[in-house]
Amino acid sequence: MNLKELKELIEFLEEKDIAEFELERGDVKVRVKRAGEHTMVHSHAEPRFYAVPAAPVAAPEVGAVPIASAPAAPAAPAAPADEGLHSVKSPIVGTFYEAPSPGAPPFVKVGDVVEVGQVLCIVEAMKLLNEIESDVAGEIVKKLASNGQPIEYGQELFAIRPKK
Repeated sequence: MNLKELKELIEFLEEKDIAEFELERGDVKVRVKRAGEHTMVHSHAEPRFYAVPAAPVAAPEVGAVPIASAPAAPAAPAAPADEGLHSVKSPIVGTFYEAPSPGAPPFVKVGDVVEVGQVLCIVEAMKLLNEIESDVAGEIVKKLASNGQPIEYGQELFAIRPKK
C-alpha cells in the first residue's frame, strides 16, 4: 500500500464518517482510528504516517493594513539535562498502563525506590499485557508517559536515578 492509496482511504473514511478501520493485505496491516479532528494511520509493514487536516486560513481583507505585533517574549532557557539518570524505554509499540487494572494504584510513582526486576508498568500490544521491569535499582525521578497513551518502540517511559 503506497501513500496515495492511504490518502484515498483516509479521505473515503472521513467522507463516510467512519471512526475506526482495519485492513490486512498479506504482510501489510493498516489501522486507521479517528479521534476528533485528527486521523492517525498505523501500518505495521511500512513507516507510520499521521494525517492531520489543515486548519483553514482566513484570507486578508482587501485594503487591510497589517498590524505590528508585540515582540515575542524571549524563549525560556532549556532545563538542564539530568545527568546520571537511567532511561527505561519501551521494548515494543503499544499502549502504556501505569496500573495492573483500572482503579488499582499505579505500580510505581515519582519518588518510589525500585529494585532490578520490579514491574514499573504494562504495555499492551495486540491484546497481550507485557510487564515492563526495571533494569536498574534506584529512585523514580520522572514518569514520561501517561496512562492509556500510545507509545512507540524505544520511547522513554521512566527516568531513574541509579543507586550508588
